[in-house]
Amino acid sequence: MMNGSTGRRTGGRGRVRAASAALCLLAGALTATAVGASPTAALTPPVAITADDLTTWQTNGIVWSMAARDGVVYAGGTFSTLRPPEAAPGTGEQPAVNFAAFDAATGAPTDCSLSFTVSSGTATVRSLALSPDGKTLYAGGQFGAVNGVGVSNIAAIDTATCTPREDFKISVSATVRTLAVTAGTVYLGGDFNSVGGQVRNKFAAVTTGASLLPFTANADEVARALEVTPDGRRVVLGGDFFRINGVSSHALAVVDATTGAVAKSYPGFISNNSTVQDLTSDATGFYTANEGTGGGVFDGRIAVDLDDFEQRWRDTCLGATQAVLVHSGVLYSGSHAHDCSSMGAFPDQQRKHLLAQSVDDPKLLPWFPDTNDGIGEPVGPRVMSQTDSGGRHYLWVGGEFTTVNGSPQQGLTRFADGPDTGAPWVPNVSLSTLDPGRIEVNWQSSFDTDDGELTYRIYKDGSNTPIHTTTGSSVFWNRPELSWTDTDVAPGETHSYRITASDGANTSAKSTVQSATVQSVSESYAARVRADGASLYWRYDEGGATFAHDSSGERNNGFLRNGPAYRQTPAAVAGPSTAIGFNGSDEYAYSNRQHAQPTRFSVETWIRTTTTRGGKIIGFGNMTQQNSTRDDKHVYMRNDGRLVFGVNSAGARTVATSAAYNDGAWHHVVATQGTWGMSLYVDGQLRASNILVSGNENYPGYWRVGGDSLSGWPNRPTSDFFAGQIDETAVYPTALSASQVNAHYALRKG
Repeated sequence: MMNGSTGRRTGGRGRVRAASAALCLLAGALTATAVGASPTAALTPPVAITADDLTTWQTNGIVWSMAARDGVVYAGGTFSTLRPPEAAPGTGEQPAVNFAAFDAATGAPTDCSLSFTVSSGTATVRSLALSPDGKTLYAGGQFGAVNGVGVSNIAAIDTATCTPREDFKISVSATVRTLAVTAGTVYLGGDFNSVGGQVRNKFAAVTTGASLLPFTANADEVARALEVTPDGRRVVLGGDFFRINGVSSHALAVVDATTGAVAKSYPGFISNNSTVQDLTSDATGFYTANEGTGGGVFDGRIAVDLDDFEQRWRDTCLGATQAVLVHSGVLYSGSHAHDCSSMGAFPDQQRKHLLAQSVDDPKLLPWFPDTNDGIGEPVGPRVMSQTDSGGRHYLWVGGEFTTVNGSPQQGLTRFADGPDTGAPWVPNVSLSTLDPGRIEVNWQSSFDTDDGELTYRIYKDGSNTPIHTTTGSSVFWNRPELSWTDTDVAPGETHSYRITASDGANTSAKSTVQSATVQSVSESYAARVRADGASLYWRYDEGGATFAHDSSGERNNGFLRNGPAYRQTPAAVAGPSTAIGFNGSDEYAYSNRQHAQPTRFSVETWIRTTTTRGGKIIGFGNMTQQNSTRDDKHVYMRNDGRLVFGVNSAGARTVATSAAYNDGAWHHVVATQGTWGMSLYVDGQLRASNILVSGNENYPGYWRVGGDSLSGWPNRPTSDFFAGQIDETAVYPTALSASQVNAHYALRKG
């Protein structure tokens, strides 16, 4: 049950299953402010829980269920021992047979100890829920005894004495997976087909004295979630079912709280291979946690208005959602979200397990603590609960995970509404002196796990007083380039800069010192690239980290992955700039910004290699942290050193050079597509073309340099990744002319 004014649960949660992540892009743009501008807040509203995990005792197995009230958290699952925070498995353990109770504020176990057992098979506690007055804890699962007292898959515990109630006994024929409790009724759902010897398929209701009620909501498949609406008149059902009382309604239904009659059905609302694993509610709506089976199936969350039981929003992130919980207008979820590109957020990548979004909007909020998948299925978090204690609000998470925020922690973790103790990442800085008489200070936006708006302070020449202060927005998948230009300099002077990032409460260390000498004249090659309209221009002058500065002025920065070789010399063109080296196995760069399909474009770069394994040099793909599943608009090298330019236009369309370019010398490579088809230039000369192919595949994607999938492309080389040096990479929104290409090549010596 939920408190209608705060959205806080006064009872417990049933099992919350497969996790998905609803997300949406938080646009990262520089907001320039004067020195001394107002700092950002430690948490970005409406987020009210920090992402900093607190020390918590651990289990040696899976936590499936939790309930919390008045500073006590009850946890049930499939485990046999507890151990202290940070303790390795087998260290400092104490018995806890599928159940434990904890102090919400300290994370330590209380003296309430119960043992849930079964005569054969594996006992498990799959659901816990507290009565509204907090005097009784109801437990459901697969078990036959509690502290030796015989029961049948459901039990009631007196919370004052931590003993099973002898006056609450009723037989349930199979596992109880979910519970919801009002002042006079206990609703249960699961795998069973009879309760108290009477037919009840998957859902049932009993009194708080364990007498079977007439409530009938028979389902044809497993029940997994229950939620009583705040007015007590309706019960929301979730699970695997396709029919309730013979009425077509897959995975979700609303029934009368007294009779079980269907009040709202949802035929076709949720795809047949997606199920509801958890439910929660607040004063205005209820929220689902969905898990899909199979590729691309609905795995996200749905918000439904209570006034008409119609959809408010749904997200379509992929990665099964297991748990949902509302606090102060924010829906927190446990999942293994891995692809939210359909929501305008991150493409398929490493899983994220804990997320937050407004109850009014599926856009992902800046709250990113994380677990791993862990043991079992494995999917990470399985359940959430919350309570107040000592003036703090605590969010507890249980599940299969064995790490939290990168450190060992099994089964349980917790977070609070303060204090925020985690500092943002140290900014990655790059200096540019392309424009005479000034130094451009550029940096990759930092990341903070619970604040999307950060304050940056720039320090010059060793001073402890910032010369400039500004703010910028960022999330982990979108860390845009920010920039400030120092004009209080003169040609020939050398100046150094450092930057900090702050969330309002915590400040990062200063970035490493970066120095640059002010130029008196422009570099001719770079000036021509910018004059010809480059929308992305990476020169690879950074000395480390993940930042590739964009010299085009469009702030189209790149991420450098897996530690390529920085500041390689000699560079491809004359001047102080350097090149970058890729290892041909896992090092590459990708654009921070996702781009729409470029119908007309040019890609330009310089390469130097002796590889005989080929590899992709530059291209367009739909993923960033793994090989793309859609990829074209690329140039790759064959094993024999010949270069291939390819697009997907009703199949792979390629043109290739007749000569090899893996001779250890620098070569200038340009590929264009426009009204006059495809053209491939090397060292200023047209080497291959096809005037008949002027189209390419339509999908949003990212520019990648140094490697990506080449599956299915003609003369696929041994390696998808390029081993060699790359320099002066540029992308244009137009097809460069032959004269422009030749002019660029001619400027290589300054």
